[in-house]
Amino acid sequence: MKVLLIGSGGREHALAWKLAQSILVDNIYVACGNVGTQLINKCCNVELHNNDEYLLFAKDNKIDLTIVGPEKPLVEGIVDLFRKNKLAIFGPSKVAAQLEGSKIFAKNFMERFNVNTAKYKTFTNPYAAMAYLKNAKYPLVIKANGLAAGKGVEICKNFKTAENTITNYMINGLFKEASKSIVVEEFLIGIEASIICVTDGKTMVPLISAQDHKTLYENNIGPNTGGMGAVCPNPYVTKEVMDDFEQNIMIPTLNGIKKSKLDYHGFIFFGVMITKDGCKCLEYNVRMGDPECQSILPLMDFDLLKLCQATISNQLDKFIFKWKKGICINVVLVSGGYPAHFNIGYKIAIKDTPLIFYAGAIHRNNSLFTNGGRVLSVVVIDTSHQKAYKKIYREVQKINFSHMHYRKDIGLK
Repeated sequence: MKVLLIGSGGREHALAWKLAQSILVDNIYVACGNVGTQLINKCCNVELHNNDEYLLFAKDNKIDLTIVGPEKPLVEGIVDLFRKNKLAIFGPSKVAAQLEGSKIFAKNFMERFNVNTAKYKTFTNPYAAMAYLKNAKYPLVIKANGLAAGKGVEICKNFKTAENTITNYMINGLFKEASKSIVVEEFLIGIEASIICVTDGKTMVPLISAQDHKTLYENNIGPNTGGMGAVCPNPYVTKEVMDDFEQNIMIPTLNGIKKSKLDYHGFIFFGVMITKDGCKCLEYNVRMGDPECQSILPLMDFDLLKLCQATISNQLDKFIFKWKKGICINVVLVSGGYPAHFNIGYKIAIKDTPLIFYAGAIHRNNSLFTNGGRVLSVVVIDTSHQKAYKKIYREVQKINFSHMHYRKDIGLK
């Protein structure tokens, strides 16, 4: 088979790595890919940048299956475009992708189908939002409605912060159209979990849970990032928590997809807060998370390509999931200054060959150099959290580049 994989981050390197293990796959074209996908035997990076270019390439090269890594092509309707042209593709339709593309759409969907979530209000008028916030309970959360490259969420401790956020988002257009409308949400106290499921629209199956680490520094302090590392399975997702999630979040979501007749054949990410009042859904993503993907895929003891095939052919209820035992941890190494200003072009030195998924790196003159904020993920599997924690930081010590930064508490229970 010939597969087109869309995306260029660490998630896509992990997806390509796993897909290449399938005996069914001969060639994987990655658009645009990165230095990591370039190093995989079955992979070839291709310069494609929008849905029309993806479609033309898939037709010209007789691609058997397209898998979409990031959210933007999905929100822009790539699945509808490919289906219209009778091409197999893994992912939700444009309407279904609004579960990530619009926070207002997602929250209204949750409310309509009794998905357990935080209380919220939506606003399209900044002055109406400010009037509401004068008498609101703090802290609270303000979210830009549209895609904001993983940003667009502000925890406001008082009215002054909330007022500034409204001004920046809705009046000054910090995230352009994405922040012209907002969701104001109650602040939840608890432990976050990432639970990624796969669905064909009639069946939904959770993969192994993960624990993302969003903030730049240890002990969950500092600015939010795209993710500093992930642990899989999440040590806080017990059987009781998973049962609660399935009953009060996953099943109502699947019922909503069915009743709304959403065309959904792909991954669905649930950002979950485990509170004293049970699990609450913080958000949906309509694709694999990053860096969660880099910790989930190494534990898969089944063929990812076959899972995608079963999903798009509505045979998910017959698919057998098998997982490796152990704890998988990935630690993200970032450029100093990230997520604000950072420099690139530093040479990356690597001793031995730990499992690495690349994101912001480039190959030049037979050497690797940094080329982004999140540079790469180091990944290990071991039999316990304690062993995996010790092992991951031994592996991290094998890598070095100027101004390298990473958290030192990923996997520390």
